[in-house]
Amino acid sequence: MTDERSKPSAFFLWFPRRMFVYAAVILALMIISAIGSDVSLASLFQLGNTWHFITANFWPLRTELTPYLLEQSLVTLSVAFLGTAGALLVALPLSFAAAENTSHTAGGFYGVRSALSVTRSVPEIVFGLVFVVSLGLGPFAALLAIFLHNVAVLGKLVAELIESADKGPQEAMLSVGAGRRLGQVFAIIPQIWPDVLSQYFYRFEVAIRTSLVLGMIGGGGLGQSLMNYYNSLAYDAMATAIVLIMVLVIAVDLFGGYVRKRVI
Repeated sequence: MTDERSKPSAFFLWFPRRMFVYAAVILALMIISAIGSDVSLASLFQLGNTWHFITANFWPLRTELTPYLLEQSLVTLSVAFLGTAGALLVALPLSFAAAENTSHTAGGFYGVRSALSVTRSVPEIVFGLVFVVSLGLGPFAALLAIFLHNVAVLGKLVAELIESADKGPQEAMLSVGAGRRLGQVFAIIPQIWPDVLSQYFYRFEVAIRTSLVLGMIGGGGLGQSLMNYYNSLAYDAMATAIVLIMVLVIAVDLFGGYVRKRVI
């Protein structure tokens, strides 16, 4: 008869011992990260000073700045939209070359994949700094930074969608005499288009936030206005810009969610 005491407890049946090893490793990494990030528990008790600073300096809002800030918000929206829409137009043909099932040559496949990976590894703010120095201050530098990074990101995402597409429609197109390239385009695009739009609107929402950050380094729009107010210690004007930024981001999130639901 098996000794009942030799049986593993129900706890260890549900949680294998290796899970405790993983948990210990994660905990150790968190401790190391906290040390590297200079986390101070004493500083947490001083967060009340932040609230005091906000209540003392952020009110009342400078509502007379609303027309100017609305104009700057249009600049921010324009940069984000044109940067991501242009990136999608360029990324679509590149994604067919970067997808394993539609690329026509191994050299083209690995070349495009490598180019997308290298470009994707460079953050938008790095592109922004380079373009601000080379092209001068203004929203065009931010637009190019968003465009380049999103070509690489959307190219990778769409390539993965192409690789997961059903092969049946492609074979049907070939069976009726369509060329390989034409058959791939007309068989795959209708399948993946809802997911492509979903990915695009997500990247557009991200680009709104990115354009704000790029504005702080000279890329124009609401981000630059926010930084100008901060540098001049006009905290009430800065608070007005922050409120408008929050409204803008929430509105774009809601619109993107609505479109994704309608499409998908």
